Amino acid sequence: MTLKPHLELGYVARAHGLKGEVAVRAFDPASETLDFVERVLVRTRAGQERLLRIESVRPTPKETLVVFEDVERREDAEALVGATVLVFREDLEPPSEDEYFQGDLVGLTAVDAAGNVLGRVEELWDTGEVPNLVIRAEGREELVVPFADDFVSTVDIPGGKLVVKPPEYLEVGGGGRDEEA
Repeated sequence: MTLKPHLELGYVARAHGLKGEVAVRAFDPASETLDFVERVLVRTRAGQERLLRIESVRPTPKETLVVFEDVERREDAEALVGATVLVFREDLEPPSEDEYFQGDLVGLTAVDAAGNVLGRVEELWDTGEVPNLVIRAEGREELVVPFADDFVSTVDIPGGKLVVKPPEYLEVGGGGRDEEA
């Protein structure tokens, strides 16, 4: 599996003020990536991409306020609302051993310990202490698995897969559990 040159960081949630500042919501609320990178790639809902250099960053409790070069008016900022914010992999420190960029987990094939395909990691939800992998497969119910050692035993990014132990209350195979009368 070839690593993507860009990683999704978040999205432009809203324009802020009159001078082109925007509020960026990171998919990982604890991310401080915007504090360290000098540029981002912004992809609008229409699919247009634009390289933007960061002039300044101000954290707030829910989002990060960002001033980009060449985004000088509220109208310019409003045009970016809803756009995906991507960072360049080459601008980031590589993750430590047994750590991963969350964006690299999306697209991996999830298999159980026996090698049966459970689906594909389509999204990550950050709803607690650890992110949750959202695994989807046609004809099966969506599977949400915490990205923790108890549920994910192996991550093989070059091989394009991860080994997942679904929560015990779920029955793999798409059928419901028979209830005792």
